[in-house]
Amino acid sequence: MKHYFILFYTTVADYLLKREVYRKDHLTLIHIAYKNGGLIMAGALAEPADGALLVFKEKSDAIAFAENDPYVKNGLISKWHVQPWVVVSNNK
Repeated sequence: MKHYFILFYTTVADYLLKREVYRKDHLTLIHIAYKNGGLIMAGALAEPADGALLVFKEKSDAIAFAENDPYVKNGLISKWHVQPWVVVSNNK
């Protein structure tokens, strides 16, 4: 079984209206984390757009990402936490 770490974000109510000014820097941080190999996948929740999930190989990478994310730093994320995830089945 493989262990990963999920970074859970809960967004503020008006997140979609506020994110545009920080979106480029947020996406750059995602691309860097992915390129460096620590980030497996990331995406926003939809209908409602009230959160996001980012899957990391290491807990420390997930925490460092959140602490440096412009969405977190600028109050677009009302709360976040990291939780271990044990994968029991996948296509790889």
